[in-house]
Amino acid sequence: MTIDTTTMIDAALGLGAAVGLLLIAAAWRRPAAVPSSSRSHPLLRSARDQAGDRRVLLRLAVVVGMGVLTGAATGWVVGAVLAAAGAWFLPRLVGPDRAHARRVARIEAIASWTEMLRDVLSAAAGLEQAILVTVGLAPAAIRSEVATLTARLQSGQRLAPALRALARELDDPTADLVLAALVLAAEHQARQLGDLLGSLATTAREQAAMRMRVETGRARTRTSVRVIVATTLGFAIGVVVLNRAYLDVYNTATGQLVLLLIGSLFAAGFAWLARIAAGGRQPQVLALDTPDATGARDGAATSGGGERS
Repeated sequence: MTIDTTTMIDAALGLGAAVGLLLIAAAWRRPAAVPSSSRSHPLLRSARDQAGDRRVLLRLAVVVGMGVLTGAATGWVVGAVLAAAGAWFLPRLVGPDRAHARRVARIEAIASWTEMLRDVLSAAAGLEQAILVTVGLAPAAIRSEVATLTARLQSGQRLAPALRALARELDDPTADLVLAALVLAAEHQARQLGDLLGSLATTAREQAAMRMRVETGRARTRTSVRVIVATTLGFAIGVVVLNRAYLDVYNTATGQLVLLLIGSLFAAGFAWLARIAAGGRQPQVLALDTPDATGARDGAATSGGGERS
């Protein structure tokens, strides 16, 4: 099949539009920026930003390459767009659930850090001093956040607002329970804080174990999703490569519109499968960003109630 210049130009324009839509979608899904007072250390943030930029550029290169290759092989503008979209979204669908693994690792790290605080407090150290002592020993999953908390304290920020900022950064219900107890201790000199931290650390480890059990059950669903996606894509590629004449009907403008409709239906189906296979995120249970003492007291009361249950 010959491919004229107009077709290639149309494919390139369609691919550019697809890449632009993907960038808009990625920017839309990105979390809101954290205020400058609650961001990580500049050097750590710079290293993470550079690594993230390299990953994004690599993904864009793969997306563009897949779109150009598909457009050159088929001469379809819609085919190039669908191939580029698939190269961007499908790795997340068929790949491992890294977000869930990060959440579990963060919960276990919170439990370990809580135990560290409990042990240091048992040596009659103050809460702020205990936090400063544990910064170098904090688990890797939350080390940058704890380092940022320490930097705030060393710069003169009060302990309670710094802990609320840490709660926003960790963004985890288990961390809320621990930090609510610490806010209560910072503002109202709570008694038996070490015992409470020990109980919260146990609760955190139990939640991590529960999420691992849930993940084991979802693994079968994700395997089924991978089989469905691989079978569908394998059939489509096989038809394009082995029986190209069967798809000549899509060479017309009407055929391209029909192909776009079919591709949209498959994309919706894959998105539905991804939603089924993805692990749900637990909602926040406390509002530690409340600036007044009443909010901290209410949050700590909720923490105590959750622990007693």
